This record gives sequence, C-alpha cells and structure tokens, in this order.
Amino acid sequence: MHMRTVLILLVLALATIFALVCVLLTRGRAPSTCQHRPPEHKDADDGQSLVFADLTPEEMAQVVRYLQGSLGVQLVDAARAKPSDSCIASVDVQVPAKAEVLRFLDGGGPRPPREALAVLYFGSQPDPNVTEYVVGPLPTPVYHRDVTVQKYGGKVPYHRRPTLAVEYKQIAGFLKGQVFPTAPSFMRQVMEYDGASLAALTAAPRGLQSGDRITWFALFQNVSGFFVHPVGLEVLVNHSSLDISRWAVSRVFYNGQYYRDMVQLESAYAQGRISVEKAWSFAFGMSVNTGLRLFDIRHKGERVAYEISVQEALSVYGSNCPGGMSTRYMDGSFGIGRYTSPLVRGVDCPYLATYLDVHYLAHSQDPRISKSALCIFEQNLGSPLRRHYSNLQSLYYGGLVNSALVVRSIATVGNYDYVWDFIFYQNGAIEGKVQATGYLSSSFLHGDGLRYGNRVWEHTLGTIHTHSINYKVDLDVGGRSGSSFDVCHFTGKPSAWGVLPPSL
Repeated sequence: MHMRTVLILLVLALATIFALVCVLLTRGRAPSTCQHRPPEHKDADDGQSLVFADLTPEEMAQVVRYLQGSLGVQLVDAARAKPSDSCIASVDVQVPAKAEVLRFLDGGGPRPPREALAVLYFGSQPDPNVTEYVVGPLPTPVYHRDVTVQKYGGKVPYHRRPTLAVEYKQIAGFLKGQVFPTAPSFMRQVMEYDGASLAALTAAPRGLQSGDRITWFALFQNVSGFFVHPVGLEVLVNHSSLDISRWAVSRVFYNGQYYRDMVQLESAYAQGRISVEKAWSFAFGMSVNTGLRLFDIRHKGERVAYEISVQEALSVYGSNCPGGMSTRYMDGSFGIGRYTSPLVRGVDCPYLATYLDVHYLAHSQDPRISKSALCIFEQNLGSPLRRHYSNLQSLYYGGLVNSALVVRSIATVGNYDYVWDFIFYQNGAIEGKVQATGYLSSSFLHGDGLRYGNRVWEHTLGTIHTHSINYKVDLDVGGRSGSSFDVCHFTGKPSAWGVLPPSL
C-alpha cells in the first residue's frame, strides 16, 4: 500500500473520531445559544398602553377562581343560577384612576396595579344584595375590596340587579309551562300557539316604584324579524320572589283590553266577549282536473259567494308548421290540479306563508301527494288603505295599512307555469288572478314563420297564441242566487325574450 493512501485513511479516521467525541460531549446539553430564536416582540410604547388593556381570558379565569375560594360563599355558574343563588354576574377590567395613570405615563411614576371589577349577586344571603369587588393584583390576585358603598352611597338592593340571561329563560319557561296553559282555547284558536310559535320581548323598567320587579312582556310571532310581528297579547309578570314557583301574572292585555290574568281572558273568549277580527272565511280545495276552488266565501260572517273556482285554461296557437298550427290545448284535460307543483319557500310564496299539501288520485289506483302545493299569506299592498295628514287647526296623522289575504297555487302544465291567486281585500273585494310564466312554445323557423310569432333564436320561432282562462263565479251577495257566470281571457304574444305576462 502506498504511503499516500495510508495518510489519507489516517486523516479520515481522526476526523471520524473527533466527530464522535463532539457528539458524546454535547449529548444532553441545552441547545447552543447560537441556535435561531424568533425575535422577541417589543411593545412600541414599552407596555404603557397595557394599563388600559381588557382582561385576558386567563385573567378572567383567575379572578373567578380567586372569588370562589375567598368569599366563603357557594357561587353558582350564572348561566344556571336561580334568583335564590349567589353568582358572579360579570368581571371586567378596573381601569385605574386618571391621576395614577398620568403619573405612570407622563411622570415616570410606578405602574398602577392591574385589577378587575367583579359584580356579584348574593341571592343566597339573609339580606340579598348586589356587591361589587375590586380584585387584584393580576395576573395572580391576592386581595379584594368592597367598593359598593363608595360607588353607590350604600348597599344595592337585590331587586335592582340587572336581569341575567338565565332569568329571561326562566320567565319564558314560566309563561310556557304555567301561564299559557291556563287559556288553552284562546292560545290555540286565536294565537295559534304550538309551544314554540311565540317570542317574548321585555319592557323596562321593571316596575314604577322602589322594590318592584314586575315586567311587561309583549308577544310576537316567532319568526325572523319578529319585532314587527306583534300578536296583540302582553303579560305583566311579577318575578320579584326569589322562589320561581311563587312568580305570578299581575295583568294581561289583549287587543286594547286589560284582564286580571289568562284565566279571565280565557273565560271572556269562551263567552264570546272578545272581539277576534277574522274578516274572511272560506273553504278551499283542489280539483284534480280544474285546480284551485273556493266555497262558502264569507266577509265578516256574511256569505258573498257560494263558489269561485278555476274551470279551464285554453291556449290556441298559430304557426306555419303543422304541429304548431293545429295546437289547441285545454289544460283541464291534462289535469290542472294534478300538475300543481310544490312551492319554494321565499320564491314562489313569502317565506312566512302557511304551506299545505295536496292529495290526489289520477293515472294510478294509489293516492299521491304534492307537498306544499298551496300557500296562504298576508301581503302588504304597498299603499295605505286610507290616510290623512292634518295641518289645519290641529296636527295629526291617521292611516291604515292596506293588506290582503292571498291563496295561491302554481300548476306546471307542460311548458307553462300558471300562478293562480285568489286575493281577499279588507273592503270586501275579491280578485281572481293568474300569471303565466315558464317557457314559451316554439316551432322551427322557416319561410314566412315571422307572420306567426317572433324569432327567439337563429331557427326558433316563438309562436303566437291566445290564452283563455275560465272561472266559475256563483255570487250570493245580499242573499242566495240560483245562477253563476264565467269567462275572462287574455292574449299573449311571445317576444324575443319569452312570454308576455298576462293582465286581466
């Protein structure tokens, strides 16, 4: 072996031994100070702004733990506390006095101690009260001092405590479980209450004299934006007792009239002494062939029509193609009611409408169902029924919202979707209305095709056609009649974008 090769091997061996020694010597030691560390964040104002900082979640938790272990009182979680329990209502930062802060910020004085303000409800004490403590220093509190008298000039009576979220839940349970069941007929028939269909909105203050803890709760339909859907029922709840079982109803207000309680309201309703405004009443159904129909239509209790119903939807087409020129559709033969389609909430009808299923038997020996095929809703017509603004002699305004009751179904017969409405107005008028949408019927465009419609695509002719819509109207205004009449019709010619909406 050459001497040069031996030297190379010797150098490699020494390097390997040196590396192994380094590994053994550094094993178990802390990382070298030369290793990369992320730079520490340095506050631009040397932490001075922290004197105003909100409490961190860790600081809040420390305050809660300190109070739980230092007051000698069992503190219940405020999320489930009864009025007779003691609990921590809130914890917030206690901002130091301005003089202390300015000495620290401007004069080089000591940093004020970081403290929290805790509000406690002592419902379990012989003399229930609201007490406020300053707790500090944070993050590890070791002291608390009562500042209630200093802030308010005396102890704060328990009845003055702001209402916790859990108390609202308890009041809602009291109304649902003990109050509403005492007026079952009224709540079911007038309020249409199903256990979850009403929302309560609190009033304030809770009483008119010192010591009161009684609150009016106004009831609304439990829908999105319930604030504008009042039902006319309000309940005055006395929830001053620390024992929930002793809560009581002090007064009930419905439709302009006061009642002692819900029992008296139920009695008045059962005896017919409560005016419940239901201007329109009628029976309705769906014929499998002709569609939507109404019977025994009454306004303010008086029958004005025995029957109003759809009878037929006829369309006559023109074209220079044999299929189009020979088309005479009578949609009743296909089944207007049979092809009544499900309604999409918020599109076909308002989201808050009442939706009903339709059952039919046709082209099969088994009954079938069309889900949500009828909707009923009230509609604001966008202009007042009446109004007057007076600026002569006396200043006042009087007006009445103009709303109507709408019953709607939509039948999809081939290419057309017919939107059938019966509309009932406050003044006693009834309107039958149909709107046509969907797709137009077309022919292949050739020759003199433009004599029979409009071009809607390169080789597509929207064919001219006429719709005739027939209704049966059997009026009983002022007494019983023995006759009925029908017929109304409209014409629609397709444009380049689709079907012209009909007008009656």
